[in-house]
Amino acid sequence: MANMKATARTPAKAENTGCGGVCMMRTTWRDEQHPSFINFISNFLTTNSFRLNFVSIPPDFIFNCGGLSVAFIFVTSLDSTNVSQIFGRIQKLKLQFAHLYVVCTLPTKEQNDLFIRSYFKFGMELGKPAFVLVKDLEMGFEKIVRIAYSRGVCKREDVTAKLKAQREQCVQTVGVFQRMVTSIPGIDNHDANALNQAVGSIEAIAKESKEHILENTDLSADNAEVLSRFFRDPKFYMRAKIN
Repeated sequence: MANMKATARTPAKAENTGCGGVCMMRTTWRDEQHPSFINFISNFLTTNSFRLNFVSIPPDFIFNCGGLSVAFIFVTSLDSTNVSQIFGRIQKLKLQFAHLYVVCTLPTKEQNDLFIRSYFKFGMELGKPAFVLVKDLEMGFEKIVRIAYSRGVCKREDVTAKLKAQREQCVQTVGVFQRMVTSIPGIDNHDANALNQAVGSIEAIAKESKEHILENTDLSADNAEVLSRFFRDPKFYMRAKIN
């Protein structure tokens, strides 16, 4: 991964943290980053009472907080030269770690478009693993610490069952979303997944313009037109039949 210079920013204390834990950083990942960003990470962890160790591990980070280990892949630079390697690594590590998150820095529209195309090209499943998309490096690492801490709190408070129920509800919601969207003439599962990733809820899709959909997804112009008409033309949407 190419080096990316981090902008100067004072580390903030993560909300509700302070119990601390252990953060293990992959040494090869560290060596690929700009020293100023590693300094930011070190200071941020110290501020939030985490101990930092540099070790040879498969993920980029493993956090142990509250007795739970959470693994992270932190993509700091995505481009056409490394996308295949990155997604291949994600496919491999998701089979090795029960709690795996992928944090991906996408500061430009080109990188965002590349991510969306690659997400489907390499057969990713929604939530397996969970992806967190951010605009800059510092935001990405803050998200990592917050996720690790939140999972640790859940472990300590023994709310794993509640998390599982919420995850199942989320999966059911995604299923309803796909059935609804694919009931629109011409829209298939690939289109539904692209809309879910780039736009969000059915309510959000209904409000978006054809131009916005074309700009942020890989839907064809015809399908974008179908979506626009479906949510705005009663004579048109009455044709759709939900299975």
